[in-house]
Amino acid sequence: MNDALRGLERQLIHPGTKGLALQQPLRQNEIAALGLNVLDGRLSYPVAVLRQSTLDHNIAWMREFVERADALLAPHGKTTMSPQLFQAQLDAGAWAITLATVPQLRVAHRFGVKRVLLANQPVAMADIESLAALLREEADFHAWVLVDSSAGAARLNQVMQQMAPQRRLPVLVELGAQGGRSGVRGADAALELAREIHAASHLSLAGIEGYEGLWVGADRADDLRRVEDLLAQMVELTRRCDAQGLFDGEEILLSAGGSAYFDFVARAFAGLGDTSRPLRRVLRSGCYLTSDHGFYHGLQQEMRTRHDASFRHGLQPALEVWAMVQSRPEPGLALLTLGKRDASYDIDLPRPLSWHRPGETAPRPMRDTRIVKMNDQHAYLELPPEHPLRVGDLVATGISHPCTTFDKWPLMLLTDDHYRVTGAINTFF
Repeated sequence: MNDALRGLERQLIHPGTKGLALQQPLRQNEIAALGLNVLDGRLSYPVAVLRQSTLDHNIAWMREFVERADALLAPHGKTTMSPQLFQAQLDAGAWAITLATVPQLRVAHRFGVKRVLLANQPVAMADIESLAALLREEADFHAWVLVDSSAGAARLNQVMQQMAPQRRLPVLVELGAQGGRSGVRGADAALELAREIHAASHLSLAGIEGYEGLWVGADRADDLRRVEDLLAQMVELTRRCDAQGLFDGEEILLSAGGSAYFDFVARAFAGLGDTSRPLRRVLRSGCYLTSDHGFYHGLQQEMRTRHDASFRHGLQPALEVWAMVQSRPEPGLALLTLGKRDASYDIDLPRPLSWHRPGETAPRPMRDTRIVKMNDQHAYLELPPEHPLRVGDLVATGISHPCTTFDKWPLMLLTDDHYRVTGAINTFF
């Protein structure tokens, strides 16, 4: 553990910290000694919790998957923006941490991450200068960035030439698809951009990149066809660049892999045979770490149908948000202390999982209930009029899309399988 991470453990947590009902400051590493349990009603609800055993399971499962696939993992850190979780992934063998912005990269560097894949084309001169300064000052820090245009390459080359003339910035050509997000449209245009990068004075063509996770619509057959088509184009573009001697480094990076189709990515990349220099197949799934009870859970269930028994006990939901019943104003309605400030709602609303009355033995499953609406601080839970849920009871919810829940919690609690609080992690959004 480096000094910055140790500093997080020693920092003072103050009254008003979301989820904790503190009356006086305490050090973060003293949270476990309080003897708190999510089920005892002594926290400030809502509270977001991560189950440690499930985190450990998901980390181990993904490590085994990438090893079998002869690939490397650079998990997308924007999912959690948590230095403690970055370190847990690196300790388990992650090759790098993927990030989306230069400020995120700076956070990772501050907490000891030495290898970053920036899965975007930086364009603001201030950001490029910040990156160049870091590369100039830190010989053991390494970063790869994406490029999808001549203009983007020129901006990067200009700043690197001015600020870090002793280093060449490794870049990956991003291949996109019509109607998709960023990325060069078409393999021929991408090949021409690769030639420009190869000729640039302070850039180095390091590999090819793409993002296949955009296609998650109702027509699943069409989605999968488009995923496979993009991956095949990436593989072929890598072959063409290599045949023309455009790659500059000691190895070639080929990278894709959100959390929806990383099995397709691994299979497609395995089909790329001999290259002029060692090939690194880099997967970038980030939501695998916590999974969820909605969007990614469904996609991973679908993934299991494509594979053998090794996927049967795959990724599991580790993140829950617990709320308290604040009001039963109508027979078929309960208001929970949970809202848009606390849980993701961009894909699905939270899903009721279980309920608990403090002092009783164990939570009970929630049946025939659903959250139908959220305000900033309230969730509207529809339930049968005769349901025994009452004011002061606790409700566990599962979320859909972890990325947009983590950003609502500067501090998240870690628990064991009995919901005893064992520690905390921090986020930096």
